[in-house]
Amino acid sequence: MKKIILAAVLMSTSILSQAQQYEVALEDHNGKQEKIYRGHISDSLLRADTSFKWFAEGEKIYEPRPEVVKTVKKNSSQIWFKVFMGTWCPDSHYVIPRFYKILEAAGYDKGKVSLLAVDRSKKDKGKIAENLNVTRVPTIIVYQHDTELGRVVEYGETGKFDVELADIIQKVK
Repeated sequence: MKKIILAAVLMSTSILSQAQQYEVALEDHNGKQEKIYRGHISDSLLRADTSFKWFAEGEKIYEPRPEVVKTVKKNSSQIWFKVFMGTWCPDSHYVIPRFYKILEAAGYDKGKVSLLAVDRSKKDKGKIAENLNVTRVPTIIVYQHDTELGRVVEYGETGKFDVELADIIQKVK
């Protein structure tokens, strides 16, 4: 009986994990159709979708600062990220590909990044952005265990989102 229950639980978990965790909408913006994701997405989804050429282009032209990569790498086992972005948002188009390029250079496990796409009203499928008071995108929140260490909103206060991100990560105890 225990084996049957275990098998049922595993099968349910497998089905749920494969369920689409995001919605796709076409929105009229400035006279043209624009694809917008809302919900949990991934960098690989953005890379694969030809509507989002900005992702690959942003990664290609960016060279991460060595000190930022070093900080991420040094603390990678103790941190994880919750990232909010808009597939429609120019600030996200700039920051998010560069953020992933930093992670890649540091050898960071991207499975420890929760990437949530929001619509123009900053809402996501599960109301997570609203619950975390995310009002602008992109917002990158750095966690150690379940404690928020800090967040970088848009380009950061100094315009150097990557340096500010490293400063937050250095708070790891």
